[in-house]
Amino acid sequence: MEAKKYVINVAGKDVIFETGKLCGQSNGSCLVRQGDTIVMVNVTMSEQAKEGQDFFPLSVEYQEKMYSVGKIPGGFKKREGKPSDKAILVSRLIDRPLRPLFPKGFFNDVVVVATALSIDPDVSPEPLAMLGSSFALSISDIPFLGPTGSVAVGLVDGKFIINPNAEEREKSELSLTVSGTEEAVLMIEGGAKEVPEDIFLNGIMVAHEEIKKIVKELKKIKAEIGQPVNPKIVYYTIPEDLEKEVRVYADKLYDHVLDTFVRKEREEREEEAKAQILEHFAEIFPEKEREISDVLYKIKKEKVRARILNEGVRPDGRKLDEIRPIWCEVGLLPRVHGSAVFTRGATQVLSALTLGTVSDVQKLEGLDDEEVNRYVHHYNMPPYATGEAKMIKSTGRREIGHGALAERALEPVVPNEDVFPYALRIVSEVLSSNGSSSMASVCGSTLALMDGGVPISAPVSGIAMGLIKDEKTNKVAVLSDIQGLEDFLGDMDFKVTGTEKGVTAIQMDIKIKGIDRAILTEALERARIGRLFIMQKLLACIDKPRPQISQYAPKIITMQINPDFIKDVIGSGGKTINKIIDQTGAKIDIDDDGSVFIAGQDLAMCEKARDIIAGIVEVPEVGDVYDGKVSRIMNFGAFVDLGAGREGMIHISKLSNKHVNKVEDVVKIGDSVEVEVIKIDEKGRIDLRRIVPKAELEAQKEKEKAQRKTKTTPTEE
Repeated sequence: MEAKKYVINVAGKDVIFETGKLCGQSNGSCLVRQGDTIVMVNVTMSEQAKEGQDFFPLSVEYQEKMYSVGKIPGGFKKREGKPSDKAILVSRLIDRPLRPLFPKGFFNDVVVVATALSIDPDVSPEPLAMLGSSFALSISDIPFLGPTGSVAVGLVDGKFIINPNAEEREKSELSLTVSGTEEAVLMIEGGAKEVPEDIFLNGIMVAHEEIKKIVKELKKIKAEIGQPVNPKIVYYTIPEDLEKEVRVYADKLYDHVLDTFVRKEREEREEEAKAQILEHFAEIFPEKEREISDVLYKIKKEKVRARILNEGVRPDGRKLDEIRPIWCEVGLLPRVHGSAVFTRGATQVLSALTLGTVSDVQKLEGLDDEEVNRYVHHYNMPPYATGEAKMIKSTGRREIGHGALAERALEPVVPNEDVFPYALRIVSEVLSSNGSSSMASVCGSTLALMDGGVPISAPVSGIAMGLIKDEKTNKVAVLSDIQGLEDFLGDMDFKVTGTEKGVTAIQMDIKIKGIDRAILTEALERARIGRLFIMQKLLACIDKPRPQISQYAPKIITMQINPDFIKDVIGSGGKTINKIIDQTGAKIDIDDDGSVFIAGQDLAMCEKARDIIAGIVEVPEVGDVYDGKVSRIMNFGAFVDLGAGREGMIHISKLSNKHVNKVEDVVKIGDSVEVEVIKIDEKGRIDLRRIVPKAELEAQKEKEKAQRKTKTTPTEE
């Protein structure tokens, strides 16, 4: 293919697409560049679908190359290993708007690989990777119903900014990523600092206006250099005669299947009906079990959706805006720093809080400037949560995504380090799942934080909204608090978290070709009402953070020292700080700015360590009094060790309140003495005077008194 170069203006900034020069064996390829950020995207497709393939196998990989930011990877091997959590989250961002835009029955493997080659801190690679994926698919011979456009949105000083730079991202109250077509929005992902729903909606709409312009330009490029769809692709279809006969036979049976609001009973009826139908057609359509099962799935989906749209009846009998029964409990785990169980319907999550020291923060190695993560949220969903008898495997992408969503939801209310000097980790264990488990983990974690005495600024609740849309009639039903079946058979999974004040996180996935402003408006408003209802359930369980942290959590004292004294506290080779740790049993962390964090299970040990450090960093002033030890003696005076490596000198004339002939007459090396600072010269040299002990003064008075008595008494002859 001939090398081509295209420039699309995105919010006043040029985004450059190059294709045809590199990666000639991919089905589609491009370099996307803005500023010094360059992302390479390649898309490939298998020649045919695997035998028996019954779903579309799309794989998306976002690769972080450390050379792109001039870093050598850490570790022994010095090469990139498994994808970071950040890379997995970006892969999911790319995947979600693309997946709905492949034709039904297309089961060939498609792999999208986006590689960050060069990173400019002012230009985020994520939107470029998303645009590059759309571009590469659009010009390939892969059947893709795009193109799509994608942008990031920030909110600074009340103004929306498309693809904000590093400084703007730092100031922004909103971090939003939106994808869509010219017609509608496909994907939303974002976090915010308690931003009201109407502002969030306006941000989405501002993003969509820019997306429309991008898609319009990508369509022109597709028309110019796009390849025809590969004619060898075989699409999976169900024979018309088979579908017709199965529908006639199964129609009433599936009415009976769905004529109950009890999930277990419905599943049992479905098993029986399916077995009867497969047996009936075993000889009529031999070896067509898969096709028959697919027709039954379509029947079930149509009937469930029709009941919701036409009758307002959900599978469990709830109204469209009704939330499942909720109960929750805190303080279940006595040795855990904070714990809670949140149950909504058949979804149940146990959240456990651990408080750690500053050195326990998560250290990050990625392409951006962020180096540590003080608040970490992990989400686990073992197979038993859905009643499956499977081995527990390593953490999957879905679990990483749900954990990141919950982390984003709660991060705005977690107190700053100067208010609450702890590292925080929450683990949400899904005990039972029937939809909205990620939102249950947000609710459970809010309870665990308050149970643990973390002074969060406000409680956060979350809800998952669903959508049923009839593409022929455009009839729409928005569902509050969707369960598993509604998620599986519906068109949207729209998760919203927030406080009473506003939204903290949002995530939307859809299976149709987009939704408009009207649907988004209704979904956000219904989500707000649902969130506030759930919030009252949380506050009924525990209405505010406990006044104290758990007795089993580490006690932390903070202090601020002059950074110039850090070296004195640490000492040569860590000798001083290690001595303090040995003496007190406390754990000590010191930041470059002079912030000192002292942690231990016993508050007394922390206070002792603080006092030692305070003594080290204290700057002597005239009038200060110290207890020191005589370290050296000269004929003109004695040198006294004041601690913390400081030494002062007592001139012989300042050793006593009377004349001293010889220094050794008053003090010897090793003697403890109380001294007062009387002068500090321009070189920092300290002059002292010895404070004569009261007993010594009394002894002097008695001696003088005796001497006077001896002089006035006559001698006997």
